[in-house]
Amino acid sequence: MKSTLAEKNTMSAHAPSKARYKRVLLKLSGEALMGDRDYGLDSEIVDRVAAEIKTVIDMGVEVCVVIGGGNIFRGVSGAAQGMDRATADYMGMLATVINALAMQNALEKTGVPTRVLSAIPMSSVCEPYIRRRAMRHMEKGRAVIFAAGTGNPFFTTDSAAALRASEMQCNALLKATKVDGVYSADPAKDKNATRYDRLSYLDVLSQDLQVMDTSAISLARQSKIPILVFSIFTHGAFAEVMQGKGKFTIVE
Repeated sequence: MKSTLAEKNTMSAHAPSKARYKRVLLKLSGEALMGDRDYGLDSEIVDRVAAEIKTVIDMGVEVCVVIGGGNIFRGVSGAAQGMDRATADYMGMLATVINALAMQNALEKTGVPTRVLSAIPMSSVCEPYIRRRAMRHMEKGRAVIFAAGTGNPFFTTDSAAALRASEMQCNALLKATKVDGVYSADPAKDKNATRYDRLSYLDVLSQDLQVMDTSAISLARQSKIPILVFSIFTHGAFAEVMQGKGKFTIVE
C-alpha cells in the first residue's frame, strides 16, 4: 500500500494542471504496433508508445488503453476467407490479449504499474474485466489495458473503446492513427484530401468519414465523450494533445 501511495504522490507532483482531461482512454490499432513489419509486433514501436503513455500519466492523467489485434489476426479478413465470422472474431480477440500483454510489459519497464483486464476470462495471464476493479486501478495510478474487445463477436475494438470509455466515465477518447487527424479522404492516396480541425458526431456519420465505426461514434455521442484523433507516430503527440496543442481533430 505504501508503494502505491508513493506512486500517486510522485505523479501528482508532475503539474497535473497542464492536462485538459483527468481520465482518458487511448485507442491503439494493432497495425500501429507493427512498424515496418508485415505482421506481429515491433518492440521499438511498443516501447516508444509506452514512453508516450508514461509521459501523460506523469502529468497526473488516469489512462486506460484498448488495443486492436489487426497486426496478428483480423476477424473480418478471416470471415472473408470463408471462416465462420464468430470464430474469426474470437481469434481476433485473443490477438488483442497478446498485444495487451506486450504493452503491459513495455509500460512496466518504464516504471508504470499496469493491469490487463480481459473481457474473456483467462486468469493465468490477466484479470477478468470488472468495471469497479478497473476504476479502482486507475484511481491508484495504474494504467489499465482492456483486452479481448467487448468479449462478443461482431463488435470491433472501436466499439469496445467507446464502451469502456463510457463505463470508465472518461473525459475523452483518443484515437491514435497513422495520420494527424481526420481527412475527407485517405491523404496517402488523395493529395487534395481536406484535413478537419473539428467535426460533429453527425458530420462523421453523414459523411461516412472513417474515424471509427458507426456504433462507436453513436455511443460516444450518446455518452458525450469527445473523440480526439492524432498521429501516434509523431513523437510527443499524445502529451501535446492532452494539453490542447499539436495537430489533431476533435469530434464532439
